[in-house]
This record gives sequence, structure tokens and C-alpha cells, in this order.
Amino acid sequence: MNVRLTAVIAACALAATFAVSRADATLSPKPQGAEAAFVTSIQKDLMARFPTAADAEKAGYFRYTNEDDTGAISYANLQWQSADPQHPSQLWYDVNGNLLGADFSQIKAKDSAPPNIWGINPARWEPFHHHVHYILAGAGGKLTYGATSAKKFQAAGGDPKDPQAATLVAMGIAKSADQVQKVFAFPAIWDLIVWVKPNPDGAFAEKNPLVTPSANAEKDSM
Repeated sequence: MNVRLTAVIAACALAATFAVSRADATLSPKPQGAEAAFVTSIQKDLMARFPTAADAEKAGYFRYTNEDDTGAISYANLQWQSADPQHPSQLWYDVNGNLLGADFSQIKAKDSAPPNIWGINPARWEPFHHHVHYILAGAGGKLTYGATSAKKFQAAGGDPKDPQAATLVAMGIAKSADQVQKVFAFPAIWDLIVWVKPNPDGAFAEKNPLVTPSANAEKDSM
């Protein structure tokens, strides 16, 4: 399983709940064949359109995680069906707001095969279970990023496909609905992770040796 995905979810203490093991973990992290053209195209395009986190926010993306152990902070736009390589479902940035990489996703039907599109080896797509993410506002404007499983959310009386703040209160996650800045469904998807920042280990590698995580990586400090 990709380390960045694991770290994002582990920060929510739910690593085993959302992610499923990749079909072929032995595949080279360096682009093969047609994958090279895909990587080159998104590096040129995304670096031009979304070089900073501020650019991503202007385009409708919002932050929903802390910094993970790869140095990445994830932003999503809730568009989980990437129509083409110009429409990533997520972008990730370092603590200084510089673009690091992107996720592309396709809605995952039950027992569906991984996507075979854009010249990407299907084994690179990671399956994710449906779950719910939330952002809570605390004292002094401090934000807490977290997640819970669809099963737990439903057991508390909520609809995991249309999550509401009241359910987080019923679960004891939030003290009041006013504390909930955002709550959203993360559907079952096939997810492709790609480093946009040049990576000597390969665009599909778990980490990038050119990225140094901050001292607060993996800590709930923001």
C-alpha cells in the first residue's frame, strides 16, 4: 500500500478500515511506456495551474488533512470521478504551499476491476472503501482533521452518503454542530497517486527524497 495513503488514514486511526492492499506492489515506481507521457503532461499542466495551495483553493479545492510523513498536505474538490488527466480529485502541497503531487480517482463499483485508462498500468490504482471525513474548528481557530467509517456513521443514525454535522455530535466527535466546519463523504474509489514534483525515485514512488517533511509531520498541530 502506498505510504502517503496509509499516513493520511493512519492519522485518523483507521488505516485498516478504508484502504485495501494494492494488486501489484512490486511494480516499478518509475513510469513505464505510455505512463511517461502521462506524467510529463500532468507535471506541465498542474504546475502551471496549481503551483500553490492558494491556487488550488481558488479552483475549489480545500484542505482536509494534516501533513503526513511524506511532507504532503491533501486538498480535495469532492469531484471523485476524474474525467481526464487535467482533473485530479486531490492535490497535495508541502507546508509552504508548494505543489507536490496529485490523486486521480474513479468511482469504484462493487467487485469492479481497476481502471485501464490514460496508459497507466491498472495495478497502480489503489482501492478505497467508502468513509466520512470531517473538519472541526476549535479554540483559537485551530482545525482538527479526522475521519470515521461509513459503518460507524450509519450506526449513529447518519447517512454516510450525505453526512451531516448532527451525526458527528451524536457520535461524540463534535461538541456541537457549530464546531463542524465541513463533513463530507469519501466514496469507494480507485485512486491513482502521482508525484508532480520531480522525483528521482519515480513519479509513483511512496516518498520523494527531494521533499523534507517538517518537524510537525504526522502531528495534529494545525
